[in-house]
Amino acid sequence: MEENTQEPTSGQEAKKTEGKKSADKVPKKPEAPAEPMVLASSPHITSGETIPYLMTQVILALIPGLLVGIYFFGMDALRVLAITTASAVGFEALIQRLMKKKITIGDRSAAVTGILLAMNLPSGAPWWLCMIGSAFAILICKHLYGGLGYNPFNPALAARVFLLISWPIQMTRWPVPHPAFEHAVDAVTGATPLGRMKESLLMHGNLSGIADIPWMDPFLGYVGGSLGEISALALIVGGLYLIARRVITWHIPAGFLGTVAVTAAIFHQIDPARYASPLFHLVTGGLILGAFFMATDLVTSPVTRRGMVIFGIGCGLITMMIRYWGGYPEGVSFSILLMNAATPLIDRWVKPRIFGTVRGKKARE
Repeated sequence: MEENTQEPTSGQEAKKTEGKKSADKVPKKPEAPAEPMVLASSPHITSGETIPYLMTQVILALIPGLLVGIYFFGMDALRVLAITTASAVGFEALIQRLMKKKITIGDRSAAVTGILLAMNLPSGAPWWLCMIGSAFAILICKHLYGGLGYNPFNPALAARVFLLISWPIQMTRWPVPHPAFEHAVDAVTGATPLGRMKESLLMHGNLSGIADIPWMDPFLGYVGGSLGEISALALIVGGLYLIARRVITWHIPAGFLGTVAVTAAIFHQIDPARYASPLFHLVTGGLILGAFFMATDLVTSPVTRRGMVIFGIGCGLITMMIRYWGGYPEGVSFSILLMNAATPLIDRWVKPRIFGTVRGKKARE
């Protein structure tokens, strides 16, 4: 059988050429431009929670404590709250305008600072003291370091300590609480339960000065003190709300309160005549406010869970050291600020495990 070796005719070649030309004339779809590669630092996955959302949750959690303070201290408490909050927001807008930065008072962080400052002041604080505290918190403790996210210390607590050291008389005049429906003289002042304990130990060497204080009074709010010291119950409700909404975790409050309770129980067993019971230490002073609202500040506290526990334990130990042997009746503010200074060291010491590594085992080659 002979193979067909005939060459294509000129007509066939012409048809092929025309087919190629018509194929070339068909318009091609434009190719989509390639997406640019973006290189950025972590985190690459976000939760969607914004600063305004978090600040709003904190404000909502503080409402029960604020209502109790206004109930027992009346319009004076409302006046202090209004001055500190308005001046904090005003100073925030002023400094950002002077520095030609974007005004961010809408994130409500300045409002939270003003509210927390009010809860650390006596209800009878003069207006100028409130404004100086707000100015110190916003201008010095916050924007001097670069603004929100860069401050190493809690602004409201730093402002409280500054005011306490600078004007101790005005900062330690505690009006006696009275329910809103009862008539009382507003000028009457008294000591806080911790102040009475310290005074009793110095004068008598025992706890006779606080023997008449039932633990239910500070738990419900019928004691003298700042707005954030008079009702442990209201503050606990707000703190549990923050944990339920996952704004904070339980690690710092548990470490803080647990350390105070254990330390107080040990010393109370050693000498009940000189050292108050754990329940007294838990429901008095600014412990609940500090444990749930101040020590858990996202900027000034550790980022890891182990670091948070260490942070809380350190706050509890320093608080009890000052309450027992310090010159001030209360040590919550000082303890949190000291642990704020130690936060970078804690974060460096307690590092999170790198993704993909096995803890406690050497990587195989």
